[in-house]
Amino acid sequence: MLISFVIPTYNEEESLAELYRQIAANVASTGHDYEIIFIDDGSTDGSFAVMEELHAKDDRVRVIQFRRNYGKAAALEVGFDDVKGEVVFTLDADLQDDPMEIPRFLEKLDEGYDMVIGWKYPRLDPITKTAPSKLFNATLRASTGLNIHENNSGYKAMRRIVAEEMTLYGEMHRFIPAIAHWRGFKVTEIKVKHHPRKFGKTKYGLARMWRGFFDFTTIYFLNQFTRRPLHFFGSVGLVTFGIGFLIDFILTVQWALGLTVLHTRPLLWLGFLMIIVGIQFLIFGLLAEMITYGRITKQADYSIRQTLD
Repeated sequence: MLISFVIPTYNEEESLAELYRQIAANVASTGHDYEIIFIDDGSTDGSFAVMEELHAKDDRVRVIQFRRNYGKAAALEVGFDDVKGEVVFTLDADLQDDPMEIPRFLEKLDEGYDMVIGWKYPRLDPITKTAPSKLFNATLRASTGLNIHENNSGYKAMRRIVAEEMTLYGEMHRFIPAIAHWRGFKVTEIKVKHHPRKFGKTKYGLARMWRGFFDFTTIYFLNQFTRRPLHFFGSVGLVTFGIGFLIDFILTVQWALGLTVLHTRPLLWLGFLMIIVGIQFLIFGLLAEMITYGRITKQADYSIRQTLD
């Protein structure tokens, strides 16, 4: 079996040669063949020179170099498009992910799972990374129903069909398990060793939380409501319309009983505004349904496990 390793890299020249040696040694113990795809995400140090040297020594090492830094999601997207292996691993280039865990990932895939996430336990990162990560993972578990501890772990193994169905951009690499889960793949996790960073420094700051929030909103909507947009817009519209109607109905009854004068009540105009906004949301939903109907009658994008002819 051929195993593909997709490794996004940004300024990790000190780690690359050791990472290559560890991967090669641990894959050899499984009896499988491998390919390693390094994606140089616009590194400004000597990372690309190290990759060139590794490629010259071993033709199973391939290198894709970006002209500038596009981000991890873009690197994974390009790598996934280029893999040839039946199983695809992703891991970070900073030596914090331990290649000794590779056989355990393969054993878990053999149990019938489509994706296995590496739960870094205990995680040896500063609290500035672990605290936001815990909040992120708790939110994602509650909203997706996928009960794993570390959705945004960079250490994963998946069948190639899962990688082929990924469309990544922005910060969406953090939601790969959720996307796979929504598309019907079987996702699980295993505890893996985690090492402290030996070289360089982390490339992620707190700003990623804001970008991640907006990307999560995007993928949640696309996965949950792409084929039924009226369920989203209609729900918001009905609630807004209902509140506005209730406000104006109560004010109208009070006016009829002589308890209030309508033109002195700002709530009257708030009720009118909410009614109008609610109607607009309903119209948006109907238009989106018409667009969706026209699209799915031309092309379906269902995730099909297999076909028996």
